Amino acid sequence: MNIANVLSAAVHDFPEKTALIHPHRQMSFSQLDDESSRLASALSKAGVMPGDHVGIMAPNSCEWIAAYFGILKSGAVAVTLSHNLTRTELTPILKDCRPKAIFISDDKLDDIRSEVAADLIVSDRGDVSYNALVAKGDPSFPFVDRRQDDTGVILYTGGTTGTPKGVMLTHGNIVKSAGNVARHEHSTKADTALCILPLNHVFGQVHVMVSTLFAAGGLFLQEAFHTTQMLDAISEYNITKLYAVPTIYCRLLSIPGLKDKLSGVRYCFSAGASMAQEVIREWKEITGLGIFEAYGMTETASMATYNHYEKYVPGSVGTPVDDVNIRIVDAFGHSVSRGGKGEVCISGPTVMKGYLNHEKEQKSYFDGQWFRSGDIGFMDEAGYLYIVDRIKDIIITGGENVYPKIIEEILYQCHDIEECAVIGIPDKEYGERVVACIVPKPNKVLNAAKLKAYLKERLSPFKVPKDFIQLKDLPKSNSGKLLKRDLKQRVMSSLLSSEMERLQN
Repeated sequence: MNIANVLSAAVHDFPEKTALIHPHRQMSFSQLDDESSRLASALSKAGVMPGDHVGIMAPNSCEWIAAYFGILKSGAVAVTLSHNLTRTELTPILKDCRPKAIFISDDKLDDIRSEVAADLIVSDRGDVSYNALVAKGDPSFPFVDRRQDDTGVILYTGGTTGTPKGVMLTHGNIVKSAGNVARHEHSTKADTALCILPLNHVFGQVHVMVSTLFAAGGLFLQEAFHTTQMLDAISEYNITKLYAVPTIYCRLLSIPGLKDKLSGVRYCFSAGASMAQEVIREWKEITGLGIFEAYGMTETASMATYNHYEKYVPGSVGTPVDDVNIRIVDAFGHSVSRGGKGEVCISGPTVMKGYLNHEKEQKSYFDGQWFRSGDIGFMDEAGYLYIVDRIKDIIITGGENVYPKIIEEILYQCHDIEECAVIGIPDKEYGERVVACIVPKPNKVLNAAKLKAYLKERLSPFKVPKDFIQLKDLPKSNSGKLLKRDLKQRVMSSLLSSEMERLQN
């Protein structure tokens, strides 16, 4: 088995069909196959062996994907790194994964020269340029077969809560997950998907890229979110599937004539963070399209549950996908009854092999075959999963547990709010103080007294935030995930800064 079989199958059936579209280049399936085989051959000639780690640290591009499949075809392990990592962030990761070779953009070359002892740095200013490496390779290179449980890709996660850990996903994990996504989303070769999020992240890489190619569909690559470029691409390239995070959907809602601009889109999916039901309702009202959601994480190679086409249940993240199992456990690891809240645990063929170099520590993340997600949720009688909150995000104020997501859902019903996040900060009297951080919609003015009165009508008194703070934006990762730890630090240290103000009572 090799993840690259996904590409081979598409090449066999649709060699001349457009596989990748980027503002600077397009590639057919046969061109992508040829280029990735040449790269695999050249890497092998350069001494890269099966199982060696080879990094990719660059913006989204056709070359990124060719390098990804070239690494896999050589039998090596693709270590996909965020292009936005600083030298300080990058140093411990490179020491952890120790890449034998790395593909990197020129602007990041100086950041890694003193940090990595790679035998081969692929960059225009490195040991060899990308194009020169392609020219060295043989397109007939027979790619290396790997076992189903061999590590295929390492993605780094955990930066929101501590030092990032390398999640080892096997060839079997990714192929199974990509197939699940393609089947549940009814993906076909007629689809062209828009990929805005970085390919180093599990959402962009597995859920969007690999699953789209699995179905022999086309993929439009955008290096970063830009409203005009995105809407132009949807029209010019007949985009049928839109993948984004809640922030992007919130911003798009303010665009006049949005329904007409999305006339060719048949499917919308949101990931990276929980989507407020009010945003989903407003999107449906304006565009006529639903926004589908799933539940998953890097450790499960993308989605573990999916809220279905035919039986969509508002507020839920769906039922387990093929061969994946979910159970809810209490603090002692015992399964709770349907409707009971507890930690979400996951097992099945998409669950990671483990964390790189964390063999001893990772035992705390597993209960036998069950991966402990760190999320609090419950399942209804029909088997639909509902996520209440992250265990680490629960606020304990005056001895009471407060789930931020519940408050955020109600705040989103206030139409003047574009984004919000509820956090707990240390408090001498309550232990933790509930604070609402709010980004208003353009040209809107928020009033704390009105917001507090609004929430008091809908929540128990201890759940109502003591403070309302207005921000220009909320800190997020490259994949669009809200960084609550960073938000807490900003609130605690910068309440008097110019970018932050307490709302008037």
